[in-house]
Amino acid sequence: MKSALIILPEGFEEIEALCVVDILRRGNIECTIAAHHDNKFVTGKTCIQVVADELFREVAKRTFDLLVIPGGPGIRHLRNDQAVVDYVTRHASSGGIIGAICAAPTLLQDAGILKGIRHTAHFSVASELPDLIEDTAVVRDGNIITSRGAGTAIPFGLRLLSALTDEETANSVSDSICYSPTLETSAVRK
Repeated sequence: MKSALIILPEGFEEIEALCVVDILRRGNIECTIAAHHDNKFVTGKTCIQVVADELFREVAKRTFDLLVIPGGPGIRHLRNDQAVVDYVTRHASSGGIIGAICAAPTLLQDAGILKGIRHTAHFSVASELPDLIEDTAVVRDGNIITSRGAGTAIPFGLRLLSALTDEETANSVSDSICYSPTLETSAVRK
């Protein structure tokens, strides 16, 4: 079974983390949610509290097929932790897939792995990133998959799932949640 590690700092963006975990688990990916600090209870940007499976320091020596970094204001905690930056670097150098959404590509920049890599990110951090930034929902360049923000969490999660499995699995999950990029979400009657 393929595995994914999702690191949650205080102030993480809830949609970007939980939507991705949900999609990956629907695709039979073993997901480990790791709290960045010393407590399994992690509070997100909009004050939703999540109970992590483990603490980051407990899983920092393990390997996973996929590393997912959600964005939000909590990304600064990960960027300021050399152990996390080193983990990202090791994961990338071992050929593991990395998913970073919203402000999280800045952590990839800090780890030195965005040079020459096409990517995207939230507009609020674009000035911190290299010139290869693209104005699209999700960008995959090799084993690096980036996305713009909370509104792109579903296609991001599906792209991560297809990278770990195949398009058929991702399409099956997409169909099961009634997701279509062209789906009209409401009808207005007067």
